[in-house]
Amino acid sequence: MFNANSRYTFLGIFLLLCHSAHSQQKVLSLKEAEQIALTNYGIIKAKANQLNASKASLKETRAEALPDLNVSIQQDYGTVNGQNGPLFGYHGLAVASSGPALANQNYNAAFGSLYVSNINWDVFAFGKAKEKTRVQGAVVALNETDLVQEKFQHQIRVASTYLNLLVAQQLSKAQQDNLNRSIQLQRVVVARVKNGLNPGVDSSLANAEVSNARIALTNAQQIVQNQSNQLAQYLGIVPQDFVLDSTFVSKAPPRPDANSLIPPDDHPELRYYRNRIGVSDEQARYYSTFSYPTFSLFGVYQGRGSGFKSDYGSNLTDYTTSYGAGIQPTRYNYLLGAAVIWNITNPFRVHYQVQSQKFTSDQYRNEYELASQQLRDQQLLAETRISNALKNYNEAPVEVKAATDAYTQKFALYKNGLSNIVDFTQALYVLNRAEVDRDIASNNVWQAVLSKAAATGDLGVFMNNF
Repeated sequence: MFNANSRYTFLGIFLLLCHSAHSQQKVLSLKEAEQIALTNYGIIKAKANQLNASKASLKETRAEALPDLNVSIQQDYGTVNGQNGPLFGYHGLAVASSGPALANQNYNAAFGSLYVSNINWDVFAFGKAKEKTRVQGAVVALNETDLVQEKFQHQIRVASTYLNLLVAQQLSKAQQDNLNRSIQLQRVVVARVKNGLNPGVDSSLANAEVSNARIALTNAQQIVQNQSNQLAQYLGIVPQDFVLDSTFVSKAPPRPDANSLIPPDDHPELRYYRNRIGVSDEQARYYSTFSYPTFSLFGVYQGRGSGFKSDYGSNLTDYTTSYGAGIQPTRYNYLLGAAVIWNITNPFRVHYQVQSQKFTSDQYRNEYELASQQLRDQQLLAETRISNALKNYNEAPVEVKAATDAYTQKFALYKNGLSNIVDFTQALYVLNRAEVDRDIASNNVWQAVLSKAAATGDLGVFMNNF
């Protein structure tokens, strides 16, 4: 059996192992985060399925150019009272029952059968089928670029959230350091007040400083939680504590001024807008084909069987109710022909339909021009952000060095009664501000480079820096 000391020793070893496992938690690199996000994110999955659906629709549209081939089998039971008069069977599928035109209605009934096959082929329709296929092909291209630009935009979102979470974690650490210094100050102040070396109000100020530091730390931790939750959503996984690559807060990008290798017009967003215009233009051309007639070829072959005999018109008892006799075909017919169908009022309606679609194309062109202008402006702004962020990055160490020296000096002076607590807390605040500026300085450079990558459509501008 374990004694009490053995149990405590075992518990200590267990806690040490747990701490070691936590400290060795795998670092989630940005490239790994990007890959997980592209695999799991719901919108990307949805757009991939949208693309697959449009590809399937394209195959169906191509198959529409094939002729219609129909086969029909009927086996009926009923009367055959006829009436003289014409009857047209649309597309050859509806063939009328025939019988003698009798003076009075009768209800003699027998089995009959009809076996029909027919083919209809729109051989020429002024490019209607071809234009419809082109429209669907343009839709496929649109959905392809939509998927590409959604992946690109999501990679930008993931990278930005990754950087935001990383700097939030650093700021939380800075606030923890500030709390530790505030507690250290509180201990010194309490000791000096108890010994009568400082007035009692100093302890109140020290307590207020500790409370303020705790509030700042809690707020910083909440920001970390918010950003962590957002990153988990973008990755398509459950929220968790992430250990991230500290490179983005420890150093600046080695090539912040790298130029994009992608031409401006090949930005994923602009390609999507161009393909929207392409779909609309193809639809306008497709609608214009509705003004023209359609030329068709058709053929019908049929076999008929009947329980009514050939002299039934003169002898109303000459029929059989036998099922086998009624369904056996005894007469055969075929029909071949050509037809042209043209609704001559269509051009008047189609004209306005085409005109409406052309206005839609103009709308898409205006949106393309606006998007192109915005991306150019964003690129110029990104260049300015990079320049300013680098200036701050180079200045941050100077600020931290000066603030640290001032804090050390004021702390020493206060402990020896040569300075008041107000001067010391001011030095404490300045040091905390300098550490915060340092932690976000390099991250801001990375964020600025990321904004340039987003504006140029080339994620390599950002990713090739690490």
